[in-house]
Amino acid sequence: MKKLDRYIIRQILVGFLLVTFSLMSIIWLTQSLRFVDLITNNGIAISVFAELTSLLMPRIFTVLAPVSVFAAVLFVYNRMLSDRELVVMKSAGISPLQCAVPAIIFGLFMSFFNIFVYNWGIPWSERQFSELQWKVKNDVSHLMLREGEFTRLQNGLTVFITTHEKDGSVTGIMVNDERTPGSRVTISAEKGRIIYTEKGPKIIMVNGARQEINKKNNQFTSVSFARYSVDFGIQEKSRKKEAGVRERDLQELLNAHNNPNLEEKEANRFFVEGNRRLLNPFFNLLFAVLACTGLLCGNFNRRGQTKIISISVTLMIVILALDLSLTNIAVNNLALLSLIYANLLIPLVACFYLLLFYNPTMFNRKKNVPNEVKKYA
Repeated sequence: MKKLDRYIIRQILVGFLLVTFSLMSIIWLTQSLRFVDLITNNGIAISVFAELTSLLMPRIFTVLAPVSVFAAVLFVYNRMLSDRELVVMKSAGISPLQCAVPAIIFGLFMSFFNIFVYNWGIPWSERQFSELQWKVKNDVSHLMLREGEFTRLQNGLTVFITTHEKDGSVTGIMVNDERTPGSRVTISAEKGRIIYTEKGPKIIMVNGARQEINKKNNQFTSVSFARYSVDFGIQEKSRKKEAGVRERDLQELLNAHNNPNLEEKEANRFFVEGNRRLLNPFFNLLFAVLACTGLLCGNFNRRGQTKIISISVTLMIVILALDLSLTNIAVNNLALLSLIYANLLIPLVACFYLLLFYNPTMFNRKKNVPNEVKKYA
């Protein structure tokens, strides 16, 4: 690789990291607001909250990566054009395609990296996200019952535990149960264990005491027990559910029509998603080439390249909008799936054609020169 190519790629990489980090930080902040109630209502730890929200990052990265590549390449090449670096390169006989090689290399690298993220990173993170989300909402043992804190599981039921043991048991238990109208029950025990049944989670306590106050007649009763259980009254949701489209592997998506459990439209959606996992990563290459094509093939203007940049940004937005629209159309009619590929390939071929065969006129001194002057040129 030439030193000039390494120089440009390094500039693109720095710009890409800055844009991606900024956008991902903003989107992470907005997405994390969806889970704030888990901290306030369920009392989960900040570490669990951070893990839950960070599992969304692979999905967000694949959405932002093409846009970040486009912004970074556009900024770098526009700066080089403003600083006359591209002018010097072209004066030295470097063709537009050769000038675009760093952007092409970076776009290809990001395309193959996104193939990995699409087909391995996202399915893994989505499965981990679903598992952790289930634990947060249903696992009352470690996430909801925190050491040394009173936890209100539902209206009238409060549980306190001192410690979680390594074997899964809990010690120093106190349960305050006011779910029955007219009575208040307080149960304390040395240790116990939380188990899950078909009716939901319950706690089995050993070596404790049960005290009850009847509020109607102010009668107090106290009994000791060797073994006692309290039903939390939380209907446990099934841990296992049908995997969503993001959690499935590429092979499952492409063979969706062979799955008898899927309806035709659902199978179409899975099949289209499988094709998009192979196709969408190459939007990184398309947007890298699109961002530099206009600047390399257009006419140089000392006042700036606002017009060319506006056209490039508009084309990028149109391509993204078409991708979303054509995806929905292809789900309803698989015969139109080829339009998704055309939306990528046609602009990509057009950009390479311009870089290869377009004859730039920025160095044509006779252009826009009055006729009286041309004869003396």
